[in-house]
Amino acid sequence: MRLVYHLEGLDCAACAAKIETAAAKLESVREAVVDFPSSRIFLDIDTNDRAAVKKALQDVVTAVEPAVTVREQKLERATPNLLTWANAILALGLLSFAAAWLLPAGTLKTALFLTAYALAGAEIIFSAAGSIKRGMIFDENFLMTIATAGAVALGQFPEAASVMIFYRIGEFLQHLAVDHSRRSIASLLAITPELAHLKQNETIRDVPVDQLRVGDVVVVRPGERIPVDGTVLKGSSSVDSSALTGESLPKGVGPGQEVWAGSVNLSGLLTLETKKLAKESTAARILELVENAASRKAPTEDFITTFARYYTPAVVGLAALIAFLPPLFMGGIFKDWIYRALIFLVISCPCALVVSIPLGFFAGIGRASRQGVLVKGSNYLQALHEARTIVFDKTGTLTSGRFAVQEVVAQKPFTPEEVLELAAHAESFSTHPLAQSILKAYGREVDPSSLERVEELSGFGVKAIWRGREILAGSGRLLDQAGIGVPAEFRKSAVYVAVDGVYAGAIILADAPKPSAVQAVQELKALGMEVVMLTGDSAPVAAEVAGQLGLDAFSAELLPQDKAAELERLVSTRKGKVVFVGDGINDAPALAAAHVGVAMGGLGSQAAIDTADVVLVNDDPYDVVKAVQTARATNRIVRQNIALALVVKLGMLFLGAAGLATLWEAVFGDVGVTLLAVLNALRISAPQRVRSVRSV
Repeated sequence: MRLVYHLEGLDCAACAAKIETAAAKLESVREAVVDFPSSRIFLDIDTNDRAAVKKALQDVVTAVEPAVTVREQKLERATPNLLTWANAILALGLLSFAAAWLLPAGTLKTALFLTAYALAGAEIIFSAAGSIKRGMIFDENFLMTIATAGAVALGQFPEAASVMIFYRIGEFLQHLAVDHSRRSIASLLAITPELAHLKQNETIRDVPVDQLRVGDVVVVRPGERIPVDGTVLKGSSSVDSSALTGESLPKGVGPGQEVWAGSVNLSGLLTLETKKLAKESTAARILELVENAASRKAPTEDFITTFARYYTPAVVGLAALIAFLPPLFMGGIFKDWIYRALIFLVISCPCALVVSIPLGFFAGIGRASRQGVLVKGSNYLQALHEARTIVFDKTGTLTSGRFAVQEVVAQKPFTPEEVLELAAHAESFSTHPLAQSILKAYGREVDPSSLERVEELSGFGVKAIWRGREILAGSGRLLDQAGIGVPAEFRKSAVYVAVDGVYAGAIILADAPKPSAVQAVQELKALGMEVVMLTGDSAPVAAEVAGQLGLDAFSAELLPQDKAAELERLVSTRKGKVVFVGDGINDAPALAAAHVGVAMGGLGSQAAIDTADVVLVNDDPYDVVKAVQTARATNRIVRQNIALALVVKLGMLFLGAAGLATLWEAVFGDVGVTLLAVLNALRISAPQRVRSVRSV
């Protein structure tokens, strides 16, 4: 069983990592994952006693961070309240600090610096004392307390006060940035209304959306969001589904058409019949998918969490060696080397890494979801970044899946018109897509009374008696079984026709590539990808499509198990990750065999969402390009943050040890870099410009 709780008041990334470690050790908990950007914890448990698990979790959380509360439901995230006692005390500390600089050296100046230090640092000092009491020493509060207390002991009053003040200001700005990211993600997910206008007889009343049942009639006024998935009964309008699909162009809807929860009704009044419960709607499934993506961490996130766990104690130990070894064995002055050790302590906190990296992946998943690309975890976002081979299914993925008659081939003495007429009458009662395409190409009414008998042979075709003549229309195997020879060339997407035991001709059908398929392939190749197609269709048809799209390679006439085997071969022979893009149902073995399975599932397909690692809600192959670009942008910014944090911190550590840096500069090495990394991570979720070269 999986439980999700919200950790109210969680503002410390290092504390989040400690809570995750402690929660994972609880009895009955198999796995615990804390997602700092969304302030949530995911627990996989072996018991049904939810109350006991929650109580044990709260005890663990309180031991790490007493101010954090475990809650069942997510609280509405409002604009942060800046008028708090903590901020007021910090403001008084700033005034005292500024006043001290205006005075000449003396007792009053020192007193003001110490007052500023006490006012700005009181919360940090008390938190450090609480951490020590709970046996959790190596956190940022402890480090800042020891470093500044040492500065006071050495008589460095301005530096002690400035470190506390700048650290608190940096924390304040960092919290604002993280809170902004959390609220932007929350607003992204708030795409369904709380109330619906339920119509019963001739009355309309507002009811909570979760009280709607399948078959209820709902009225949606212009400008409102559609509350549940449903079918239009009355009215016509334009509907904006960009919150779900990422497509900015509105879609016209009318009676009989489906609409999805979370879409915006732009113009007309719509009356809908609900088709799903609110908790089963498309929007609900998408929101659950996006929110739960945080529980699947990328390898980079796991590495940073482990790195931070050992990095801080190691630096504290090194600081102790710097403070005491040179004076004891090299004749150094204790005061100078202790000051250098204090600099080490200030910059040892790895907040820039443990805050910005999960925040970056979280923002990347949010950006992808706005583009209509649902990524089930940051691990798949990182795998997409590492992908070098994209493998597409053909029918319904690169092509529309809607067959059209390309050519009618007749065997003398029959004419193409006669072959098409014979096939149209034989297929007139069939619901198969190929049969419907033949009837559409025939373009005339079929007289059912002229048909004496029609027998559908599943998997082969049909047998019909029309005007006293026996017609066979179907696959080459159907004619083979009847002892009728067919031409040597065999196309899978062809319907062969015979009359009274004589081969008459064949109708060649094909489904055209999707409008965006050519550009998708071109841009993937421009990104350095090898683009491959696997299909169950015949080799001639596959070769034609591959030529039209400019694919690097293809394999044809593959059964589902053959596709999986070919995927395994590509995975074992290609460098980098291999991505497979299919329809999410028929291609399930291939989706499972790839490093990343991408389903062209569409909004209405639960099977696609369940099967794949990534879901493209628009059924558009160009969205694969968006997914790769977002993955690369996310990982690029995450790596920038890692490099920024490590280079600056290691540089500051070296300068501090060499006596070339002060506590002032050490504050920038800690808080300043953290703030820069957080702001850099927020660039991922910034609005993207639409590419003008995109073909529609």
